[in-house]
Amino acid sequence: MVPELPPLPALTRSEGEVVDCYLEVVDLLGKINPSRTTDTYRALRAAQALVGRATALKDALTTMHMRGETELHQATLARALRVLDGERRSTLVTVVSDAKEPPPH
Repeated sequence: MVPELPPLPALTRSEGEVVDCYLEVVDLLGKINPSRTTDTYRALRAAQALVGRATALKDALTTMHMRGETELHQATLARALRVLDGERRSTLVTVVSDAKEPPPH
């Protein structure tokens, strides 16, 4: 049985869009991460998609700003990111340490 996730906190439409776009950008950066991937085509496709998702993130933040939503509510947004597996997803962006790596010259 799959454990029940905690409910998402109440977010404005723009906040929800920011969270969704941010996680999509993180996912794409994880696919591009050269310490984690060996497939140039997959990394290229992710890099191409990154442009559009970064633009969507910028647009969501612009919408918030234009509507007078001048603050990001960190605790609420962090809770939403945790519910949506943001902690695990963001680890894919970090550089992997590899014991097999040759010593620097």
